[in-house]
Amino acid sequence: MKTAYLLRAAGAMLCLSTSPLAHAQAAAAPAGDVWTEADAKARAIVGQLTLDEKVDQLLNTAPAIPRLNIPAYNWWTESLHGAIGAVPTTNFPEPIGLAATFDAPLVKQVASAISTEVQALHTLGRQTGHLGRIGTGLDTWSPNINIFRDPRWGRGQETYGEDPFLTAHIGVAFIQGMQGDNPDLPNVVATPKHYAVHSGPEPSRHTDNIFASKRDLEDTYLPAFRAAIVEGKAGSIMCAYNRVDGEPACGSPMLLTDYLRDAWGFRGYVVSDCDAVVDIYDHHKFAPDAATGVAVALRRGVDSECNNATLGGKQGLGDRYKDALAKNHISVEDIDTALVRLFSARLRNGDLPGLSARKPNAMPVKAIGTAQHQALALDTAEKSLVLLKNDGVLPLKPGTRIALAGPLADATRVLRGNYSSAKSAPPISVADGLKQAMPGAAVTLIPFSPSITDGDLVPGTALRTPDGKPGIRAEYYNATAKDQYQAKPVLVRTEESIVSRAAEFKQVANEHKIIWTGYLIAPETGLYRLALTGVKGEVSLNGKPVVSASDYSRWAEPLKLVDVPMTKGQRYAVRLQGQSGIPAAPAIFWKRITDNLDRDLAAGTKDADVIVAVVGLTSDLEGEEMPVKVEGFSGGDKTTLDLPADQRTFLEKAKATGKPLIVVAMNGSAIDLSWAKDNASAILEAWYPGQSGGLAVGNVLSGKTDPGGRLPLTFYKSVADLPPFTEYGMNGRTYRYFKGTPVYRFGDGLSYTRFTYTAPAIDPVGGAVENGITVRTRITNSGARAGDDVAQLYITPPGFEGAPKIALRGFQRVSLKPGESRDLVFTLSPRDLSFVTMAGERALIPGDYALSIGSGQPGEGVQTQQVRYSVTKSVPLPK
Repeated sequence: MKTAYLLRAAGAMLCLSTSPLAHAQAAAAPAGDVWTEADAKARAIVGQLTLDEKVDQLLNTAPAIPRLNIPAYNWWTESLHGAIGAVPTTNFPEPIGLAATFDAPLVKQVASAISTEVQALHTLGRQTGHLGRIGTGLDTWSPNINIFRDPRWGRGQETYGEDPFLTAHIGVAFIQGMQGDNPDLPNVVATPKHYAVHSGPEPSRHTDNIFASKRDLEDTYLPAFRAAIVEGKAGSIMCAYNRVDGEPACGSPMLLTDYLRDAWGFRGYVVSDCDAVVDIYDHHKFAPDAATGVAVALRRGVDSECNNATLGGKQGLGDRYKDALAKNHISVEDIDTALVRLFSARLRNGDLPGLSARKPNAMPVKAIGTAQHQALALDTAEKSLVLLKNDGVLPLKPGTRIALAGPLADATRVLRGNYSSAKSAPPISVADGLKQAMPGAAVTLIPFSPSITDGDLVPGTALRTPDGKPGIRAEYYNATAKDQYQAKPVLVRTEESIVSRAAEFKQVANEHKIIWTGYLIAPETGLYRLALTGVKGEVSLNGKPVVSASDYSRWAEPLKLVDVPMTKGQRYAVRLQGQSGIPAAPAIFWKRITDNLDRDLAAGTKDADVIVAVVGLTSDLEGEEMPVKVEGFSGGDKTTLDLPADQRTFLEKAKATGKPLIVVAMNGSAIDLSWAKDNASAILEAWYPGQSGGLAVGNVLSGKTDPGGRLPLTFYKSVADLPPFTEYGMNGRTYRYFKGTPVYRFGDGLSYTRFTYTAPAIDPVGGAVENGITVRTRITNSGARAGDDVAQLYITPPGFEGAPKIALRGFQRVSLKPGESRDLVFTLSPRDLSFVTMAGERALIPGDYALSIGSGQPGEGVQTQQVRYSVTKSVPLPK
């Protein structure tokens, strides 16, 4: 009671001050020390807040403080491979595809482009008065640098693959591109996630208690996070849902203090994964009640709590912190420490004014979706594609007669992957991409039978307004009370598709509903599958519904597709309602299918020279904690590496035609490609390649672009070859510790040309290997056409207990003309040369080592060169 009284009194005194920036100026720090100045100004702001204001600022939805001229701020901003916000943005390949480029400088460019669009979305939020919404902040909850240790994990597509070294370097490149050249004054604060030891299963992530060995922790699960903080200078980090060694990751002194702040010198702020703080008391039962649970998180290092209840506008979430204070579980100083870190970040990223070295962040809205960004998305997609097999059928010759088939041949939703905006540039399917890349070829599209991968957004070209013009009529109504709205719309527009543009206009309130009316028109007569998400209403013909929804769908809920015969040119009436706060985006999905695949396959391939079969998965099957349970998939994870059964049957029938078969795979994780390896003429791994993915595939198949991507994952034959999914020990996993024979290896990938390497030369720094080494080699394009190779440097350590078989320690992507050569230099630090003992100690370990450089891992016909070196004395390295 005494504590509460003193806080109320202090709060009353704090209210007397009205100018936070005046106080901040008085607290100015020495010139040149950005962090000290920002922290001092932040402390001056925090010193003027009431207790109620303080606790509300601890949530992801930090409300405005009008009396101090502090605008609302929402820390929830996503931009994993493209900014997600109110307007169409540029959609790059899924991160697993970014990793497949093996091109850190390119990933830095991509992140810089995304950062520009994140900043522009912030400007739009200021202009419209909609700051405080998701996607308007100058921070981002990216990148995901968890290790993709098991191919069953549905979110592995969000990562940079299975290798800590590759993940660390691609992650650092992304962070640097996102934050800009000066991490002390970041353009956008990057937030690597999910810290730590987090990679599925999805359904049990809120209760999992993971015991990683000391070796695996230091060798596999922490290196990328260390690099993100120490080298990338990330200004934030997100803690994970799971427990580690019995303690919640968002309440772990080992992770948040011993490693993060003490060993790595982290100065930024920690944000929880959404509801990870709630999990401390609700699911892990680590704390007996909410007050104790939030106290655990706050005292052990969480500065900003993401709480899913904010999505529904729930109030009073800060009361748990006041209860913790009243029970003496936390102090005012604990709250203030977190808030100083948060306000300091807002000052340094330019959201709040007053920092001497920082101008307000005011990137123009027109910087979103520029021609340069669109071109970069295509270039990146091309470089992410991995050619795994080619018996000479590729590249396709001009004029080739192509039978294009498979469930994903004309699909567009699959391109975007997960954590992406539906509001991105019009997607280019493989069907459209092939036609663009090969205008002289005859491309026959063969519809597929109904499949679990079905469902693409209806494009604006298939919609008409009530008066017959392109698009759909949208009426926006502001709310007057819960589920009650004004009688007249505040805005009437013609939209290009079933989409809300409310966040772009000041007159539309945060709480609103939308009515879309018009017509849907099929471009071709045939059988279609239709579904609605995020809306209520119907699509009807002559007053009779052909597809309808009586209630709003849940987030990630599987599509409820219905078969509808449609006639070309026939108008199907559309009347749909959406409203703010619905997790599922408003949309009409459809897919044209066949009722007899055998008949159509025979007819479509009769005169073809080749068959291009586009198969794979979608992010509606593999992804984050989803209510999906069908054969092969459960809760967002996979239960098998097999392609869906109908796709396997289809491939066998396509092979039986006797025509050369080219398999294009779209997926976010390793799948069993053993049948294709034995039977197809060519295999192209395309991942979820982003908005221009279909054109990238067309350009590679046609030979306009040389494929240069490499696998950031081991492609196994079966989950039977792997330890249990729930087991986090690395033995038997990934190319470093797998003892079996994979279908395709980490680092595999082909080109349309050939490369040779000279024997590497090693130059120890200062004459001693223990100081690091410089490695030199020369690569030559010995083929007849220009192409890309990824020079990969691997080290095979001596056979100490727990040693990996081999480990990547360098990579460089190189583009060369025919006959061109280039000298390559790799500089390996002592840390690059180090390995980890079973006791979890990182050190240079005495013994003899083999170092190889070439187009992939040594062996199996890959062009590599090898040299040996020795370490003579043990040199321990810090955490």
